[in-house]
Amino acid sequence: MPVANPELIEVKLSDLSKQFELLKSQVRQAQQLTGLGTAAATIVHEVNNLLTPVLAYAEYAQSSDDVALMKKAISVTAKNTRMLVRMSQRVLEISSASPACHGAVRLRRVVDDAIESLCRDLSKDGIESTIDVDGSVEVWGDHLQLQQVVFNLLLNAREAMVAQNGGRLTISARRDDDQVVLTIHNTGPAIPPEVLPNIFDLLQSTKPSKRSGQKRCGGLGLALCRDLVEENGGTIKATSDDSRGTCFALHLPASKPQP
Repeated sequence: MPVANPELIEVKLSDLSKQFELLKSQVRQAQQLTGLGTAAATIVHEVNNLLTPVLAYAEYAQSSDDVALMKKAISVTAKNTRMLVRMSQRVLEISSASPACHGAVRLRRVVDDAIESLCRDLSKDGIESTIDVDGSVEVWGDHLQLQQVVFNLLLNAREAMVAQNGGRLTISARRDDDQVVLTIHNTGPAIPPEVLPNIFDLLQSTKPSKRSGQKRCGGLGLALCRDLVEENGGTIKATSDDSRGTCFALHLPASKPQP
């Protein structure tokens, strides 16, 4: 039998490794865009809300010689355009495939950026929000990756509570030895107990199909959350019941892990 060439095998393994990393990156990008797809209708609605008064003021000012009204039109246009630019920046951030850059991250800023990425005031959906995350609390990780995790969890929480016409969202953080525990709790319907143990599995879902009532494969968001949290040296767990709702707990390193 011919003897395999070790150098050729090594080259092929290297090529396969590069192809795997490329595919992994492409899948990650698709998973990130899944969250934006879920939020698309809400984002479009908010964009329309910002553009409608701009158009109304502009058209009325065009047909009038009222200088005060023209100034008002310009003021509203500038204000709403700044908000649209900010919204666009958030969408671009959350969909980016930037290489991870780990360092000391202010957790409150991660939470605030994730909330802003929703592009909607949750109170409009009857959701009361409480954020108890001190601005000085830091974790070791990648800001955008952690923002993606919180964004996905907020999307799921909002969807669950909107289905029951509102609820309460509570986000808190506490130091636990060499870790920081970030909890995101919502009072939406509980995750079924038979689904909960595998909630972070790829393609797992708690969301019923509108057509058949059967569970559909929509769990890419939570699988991505688990992968990103683990890549940042942490763990994520979920608890859920009818009396307390659903809580996701992220255990993240408070400082740079020792090699």
